[in-house]
Amino acid sequence: MGCRGARGVGAGLAQRLVAEGEPVLDVPARLSSRVRALGGGSGRKTDDADAFAVAVAGLRARNLQAVAQDDSVEILRLLSTRRQEVVAQRVATVNRLHDVLCQLIPGGARRHLSATTARQLLSTVRPRNAVGKARKQLAQDYLGELERLDARLKELKKSLADVLDEHPTTLREINGVGPINAAKILAETGDVHRFPSRHHFASYTGTAPVDVSSGDNNRHRLNRGGNRRLNHALHIAAVVQYRMPGPGQDYYRRKRDQSKTHLEAMRCLKRRLSDTVYRQLRGDADGLKAGPGGHSGAALQSSAASSNPAH
Repeated sequence: MGCRGARGVGAGLAQRLVAEGEPVLDVPARLSSRVRALGGGSGRKTDDADAFAVAVAGLRARNLQAVAQDDSVEILRLLSTRRQEVVAQRVATVNRLHDVLCQLIPGGARRHLSATTARQLLSTVRPRNAVGKARKQLAQDYLGELERLDARLKELKKSLADVLDEHPTTLREINGVGPINAAKILAETGDVHRFPSRHHFASYTGTAPVDVSSGDNNRHRLNRGGNRRLNHALHIAAVVQYRMPGPGQDYYRRKRDQSKTHLEAMRCLKRRLSDTVYRQLRGDADGLKAGPGGHSGAALQSSAASSNPAH
């Protein structure tokens, strides 16, 4: 049975079918759209035409990935999605609280506001009129909501760490990849064997540059496609590595010495991180043991961007 979006919108249906013993193939959306366009008719996207195109693609196409039941990955995906929602709520609450504090306190509050700082600022406010008292009450409501969201984020982080402890992964050995980033990478990647090589994985993460060469002019531009959640996880890891002393920072500085801008050097570092993450995921999936430096088959000087980044 073919299923489009088996790792996205159709993940719930695909996992339910697999649990019932039905074989399910993941049909890429681009493949089904090609079948629909070449199948005759108007080529418009309707439910019937789309279902027929997915079925034909599932029957005729080769090398389609079979969907496997993986409860741990599904749990990580659910927890990561929920955490992203709580983070968005927290950002909105902080913005509202900051706006009210700017009206209560002369000079306003600083940009990066925490619950502890906001409570200290509110303790110094003594409004005398009814409007000021109403604003302080509103700020206290926002502060209480912010504290509840912070507590919820800590609980979700602990839940993610507990799932990763039950299903160990070598991703956490990479500098800059903590439990939250590791859970996000695992949840968004799924079965790493669906990527034939590290280049395919880099294209999926959006870290592979897009070739825009013309004639003798060789140029590449930023890839704005790919999985943006995975790209963000790699970006966080790259920021940690270039700020902390180590092989990652050395690699970044070598790129800067090659007349690359900060953004260009960061893109190179993210690409090396993408290759390392792919290597770690393949090692975990194949049951390989990590090398002495923490990476599968790596030397003692192990890093996402080591002095010898060749694979």
